[in-house]
Order: sequence, then C-alpha cells, then structure tokens
Amino acid sequence: MTAGDSYGRIDDDDYPAYTMGRAAEMLGTTQGFLRAIGEARLITPLRSEGGHRRYSRYQLRIAARARELVDQGTPIEAACRIIILEDQLEEAQRINAEYRRAASRHTARA
Repeated sequence: MTAGDSYGRIDDDDYPAYTMGRAAEMLGTTQGFLRAIGEARLITPLRSEGGHRRYSRYQLRIAARARELVDQGTPIEAACRIIILEDQLEEAQRINAEYRRAASRHTARA
C-alpha cells in the first residue's frame, strides 16, 4: 500500500480503521457490547490478518445508535432489530422516491 492509497482511505466510511478497543473507547462502551451487537448481526466487523476485529466509521455510527437505544432501556436484541428495520425503511423510502422521480419524468415526456 502506498502513502497515496492510505490518504484516499481517510474519508472512506467503510474502511475498517478502528480496533475493537479503540471503537469501544470512542463509543464509551465495552468490548462485550461490540461483541454482542456483532452476535446479533447488526454489524460484522472485518478481521485483520491476525484475526482482530476492525470497525469502520459507518459501523461505529450504527453501534452508537444501538448504544443510544440500550441506554434508554431497550434490550440489546430489540435495539438491533429496531436499527435493522429503520435501515430497511430508509432504503424502501429511497427506492420509492426514485420510482416517483422516474414516473414524473415519464409523465412529463408524454
């Protein structure tokens, strides 16, 4: 990897830049919490060559949302399910908006 490649990843939300310890520290949570949301399949950290979990900024945002729900008293399994459903709803709304734009362009040409 060259220095140019490294700099290109600075802004990459999906690059697994954070170790489990650093991720837990940034979120103010425990490594066990990160393992639990991984076991619930909310996030799947990538593994380093040595087998250590590595997290991306995108995954940390999801984990932070899970922690927020858990801190409000939601069981961890339910928090993970809520986040998955929120994500599915957002995606469905995005697709619906694309269909509406395509339909309005089609109607405007007719």
